[in-house]
Amino acid sequence: MKTYTATPADIDKKWILIDAEGVVLGRLASIIAMRLRGKHKATFTPHMDMGDNVIVINADKVQMTGKKRSDKIHYWHTGYPGGIKSRTAGQILEGDHPERVVTMAVKRMLPGNRLSRRQMTNLRVYAGAEHPHEAQSPEVLDVKAMNKKNTRTA
Repeated sequence: MKTYTATPADIDKKWILIDAEGVVLGRLASIIAMRLRGKHKATFTPHMDMGDNVIVINADKVQMTGKKRSDKIHYWHTGYPGGIKSRTAGQILEGDHPERVVTMAVKRMLPGNRLSRRQMTNLRVYAGAEHPHEAQSPEVLDVKAMNKKNTRTA
């Protein structure tokens, strides 16, 4: 028996639309990361970009369990001495770019290599319900219906 390895001609990329309203952030990010890598396909090949193009809408309405909205801190450094900055997840969600919370959660669930950076370009996250990808006729993926733990109503 030979090991199957996909070639670029075998790759079939679909467009997936996910509504993040009321969905728990970590569960959403793990589903998106799996779709971006292509691990949901039987023809998964680790060194190829097999994943689908994922569109996430309503990223500003994503939920977090526990006290993560106030206690989860995102750090970054400006590059200058003493230039460490921080913001809570709640501050980011209420700020100008709430979609960054979802983007960073997905990015941190992918391996840190060149392939995953290329796979991140297949992710499009929008804070509102509108997106400019109607021409691709994306297939809707209902994350809420997959598992009752995926939603939170608080």
